Amino acid sequence: MAKPQYIMQRDTAGWRNQVWISFAAAICSCAAGVLQLPSQQLDRAFLAIGLFFCLFSSFTLAKTIRDNRDGQVDTSSWVMTVWIGFAAAFSLTAWGLWRMAIEDWQKGYMVVSWLFLVSTTFTVAKTVRDKHEADLMERGNIAPDAQDTVR
Repeated sequence: MAKPQYIMQRDTAGWRNQVWISFAAAICSCAAGVLQLPSQQLDRAFLAIGLFFCLFSSFTLAKTIRDNRDGQVDTSSWVMTVWIGFAAAFSLTAWGLWRMAIEDWQKGYMVVSWLFLVSTTFTVAKTVRDKHEADLMERGNIAPDAQDTVR
């Protein structure tokens, strides 16, 4: 009996480059915004901490969602903690931006940069994880998902 062959679609180099360039642009736009804000040092430090909190909680949430996509492998407490951490990071950063004494266009810039950062974090996490799983599949270390096409 012949071993089944699986079709595995990999991301193109162009896609991977775009993902990493977008992520770097998001980080740079957030950093530039924080550094250029005409606010007090404490406000800028708070905003920087909020952006880091959002960045790290986004990576954690993306990993938790991906780890549990085919069935729950993490405890309910862990999943709840991850979601609460992400909600806290998002809410506290939004609150910090809302209360900052800066002009509306500056708030707008920071909101767009911040949302760009969160969005690209999920995209980077997915792209890295897809590559890792495809590499494992090629080496024969994992079985493909049930929804993969068999030739």
